[in-house]
Amino acid sequence: MTDFRSLGASEAVCDALAARGIDTPFQIQALVIPEALRGGDVLAKSPTGSGKTLAFAIPIVENRSDSTPFALVLVPTRELALQVTEELALVAPEGLRVAAVYGGVPLKAQARLAKDAHVIVATPGRLQDLVDRGLVSLERVTMLVLDEADRMLDMGFKPQVDRIVRRLNDNRQTMFFSATLDGEVGELARRYTHFPARFEGELPAERRSGDVDHRFVPVTADTKVATLVDLLKDEDRGLALVFVRTKAGADRLVDKLRRHDVEAVAIHGDKGQAQRERALARFDAGKVRTLVATDVAARGLDVDDITHVINFDPPEEPAVYTHRVGRTGRAGRAGVGITLVLPEQQAEFSRVVRLQGHVEQYEAAGMTAARPKIVYTSRRRGGRSKW
Repeated sequence: MTDFRSLGASEAVCDALAARGIDTPFQIQALVIPEALRGGDVLAKSPTGSGKTLAFAIPIVENRSDSTPFALVLVPTRELALQVTEELALVAPEGLRVAAVYGGVPLKAQARLAKDAHVIVATPGRLQDLVDRGLVSLERVTMLVLDEADRMLDMGFKPQVDRIVRRLNDNRQTMFFSATLDGEVGELARRYTHFPARFEGELPAERRSGDVDHRFVPVTADTKVATLVDLLKDEDRGLALVFVRTKAGADRLVDKLRRHDVEAVAIHGDKGQAQRERALARFDAGKVRTLVATDVAARGLDVDDITHVINFDPPEEPAVYTHRVGRTGRAGRAGVGITLVLPEQQAEFSRVVRLQGHVEQYEAAGMTAARPKIVYTSRRRGGRSKW
């Protein structure tokens, strides 16, 4: 059986992993680590939860340099920056300094940490701000990791990422992790890497989704909140994650739920980091059983005991639906994914339903998932023709 030592990890790293009960590498780790330790560029198609963080954390530690910084990890959200920083701490030897750089906290304090760090784990916007102000230099970076690159593009970070990468040495090693390597993401990967090895990893068996029940509920504007309240007052549910489209909508919904005696907390981009950490800690501990979140804030959220994911605002893209509902049914458990759909949203959301393969459940709820009929017309002299 493959172990981390056979992949090329040092005794110190193997001992650090073993001390925390980590003995057998996941698939993406077994694929990526040997190539990364050789210094080659890597393209890895890997879903959230597949263990990819250690796939780049171990090579960073093993190929460490005394330069400050020598490694840069770009991530889409603050939560993921903290998660990656914590995982690096699992294998980092004494003396390796890691700085998490993200918005919502004082700029100068982060600049001091980043300036003296060997490894910077950063969201693109805050790092670009520090670089533009001359507070952080990236000239000595020899290792670049882009984690969840597809989400960085979805969130509009491509201009910042491009500007950051242009400041790096062309001889750097680049590791590129994404849930997809198609389209714009694939083009970005080709531009950032040189003769990369390409790998594809699956979720470990213990992290794969269990039996998720996909439900769709037609509502009106007048009944939407009441329907959500009824769902959340179900005594059989555990933790519920409720997705909304906007930051303001998250706060408004929490206020409405509290007026209906449903205790809830919200996380979104306008919340300070300390507020978000407190909210997540209360939710993870079960002290508050309902968390209202935007997609951006929920990225990197890893709570195994979520029994219900409720799309208060339906997602517009199939990949977002997968990401949201994938937060329940973790580690082989059963889960429920519920989407509330207004009359004016039914036709557009049916595209997501068709691509996700849930037409039967959608139509059983009284909504149609049939493709809309499209009639193409053209103007011609003397009349109108159709084809």
